[in-house]
Amino acid sequence: MTKKTTRRDFLRRSAAISAGAFVFPHIVRPSALGLGGVLPPSDRVVIGSIGVGSQGMSNMRDFLALRNAVQFVAVCDVDTDHLTRAKETVDKANGNKDCRTYDDFREFLEKEQLDAVALALPDHWHGIVYTEVINKKVAVYGEKPISRTIEDGKTIVAAAKKNNTLWQTGSWQRSQPNFHRGAELVINGRAGKITHIEVGLPDGNRGIGTPPIQEVPANLNWDMWLGPAPKVPYRGVVHWDWRWILDYSGGQLTDWTGHHVDIANWGMGMEYMTPVEIAGSGVYPAEGLYDAPVEYDFRCKYENGVTMRVANSSRLELGMGTTWHGDLGWIHTDRNGVLTASDPKILDEVIEENEIHLYKSDNHWQNFVDCVRSGKQPIAPIEPAFTACMVGLLGEIAMTTGQTIKWDPEKQEITDNTRASRLVGRPYRKPWTLPTV
Repeated sequence: MTKKTTRRDFLRRSAAISAGAFVFPHIVRPSALGLGGVLPPSDRVVIGSIGVGSQGMSNMRDFLALRNAVQFVAVCDVDTDHLTRAKETVDKANGNKDCRTYDDFREFLEKEQLDAVALALPDHWHGIVYTEVINKKVAVYGEKPISRTIEDGKTIVAAAKKNNTLWQTGSWQRSQPNFHRGAELVINGRAGKITHIEVGLPDGNRGIGTPPIQEVPANLNWDMWLGPAPKVPYRGVVHWDWRWILDYSGGQLTDWTGHHVDIANWGMGMEYMTPVEIAGSGVYPAEGLYDAPVEYDFRCKYENGVTMRVANSSRLELGMGTTWHGDLGWIHTDRNGVLTASDPKILDEVIEENEIHLYKSDNHWQNFVDCVRSGKQPIAPIEPAFTACMVGLLGEIAMTTGQTIKWDPEKQEITDNTRASRLVGRPYRKPWTLPTV
């Protein structure tokens, strides 16, 4: 910001961009020119999914519920049981048997000509698959967290910028009224000047011991599921429970920062602002296969003077969700429509026409489809999603090293700490490599 630009002017312009004022100029339909994007209103968005397990199926059903707005044509997964279930669901919705199936995302991307791709894979695959899909120049609905490592995330974001990708993150809380209302109250000063934010996330899974090595089931391509992660024997822990193993995820910490930290940033106009200092500690399982933190508590400092505490919910007075603390009071929001304040009158405040109005969406999946048609920015673009993801990843590094981490937002790197700097990325198992941008 220049000296002549007030914070309110800056936030108002940022809100306008978030509200869809920016239009992607290069996006056209792939069936016409091999790219992804702007469609006549009468056309359905042609879409396929990579990863159709629990979250992938949930997203697919939400898109199919839009009926005449989308046409699902293909699904991809390394588990044939997932493929069978997904194909049956799509075929039933389409009234035919035409949904195509793939067990390798590379073949899916080579053969399919789509307007959009929905992605829901374990975090350790995001760097490769997200970047490859973006490089195909299609619109993307991608699940949070954006990446397993900072380096992966930087590559994904760089690819999205280069390809002018229309991207919606699965941070659906932005399309819920209580989160929108809470963030809008905060950004318009109803809690006063915010000095401190508390973000409560779920406790982690405390473990299952070390299950015995098992035979890989016939429906699962275990080596492909592992992909770039280290080669390990199959122990029956795969779908969903990969979240508790650090080779694949950072546990509840990295899984949920994409929700509640994202909302915290949204209400502060800090969607593109990363912390400059991070310090804290975590509690890890003493033994067994699960090694993601079961408890965590760290603080972030920002250049604007705001601090953010991120912890498992049992450590915080208001528990799960986002709480903004200002000099006029606090505002708290969480799942299940929860929105409370230190003074209930704060919640009745009217946001005037000349104040900041955040992007409004009533349906996260409809918003994505509408934006594919129009070329406008969706409510949850990729850079704010990576900003939220970064908080969890930097917190993880601080807990792993037991040190205070200094982050340079301009250079996008950890400063003066060789050990911590090594943790911003991780080696891939051969022959997998991070795609070039």
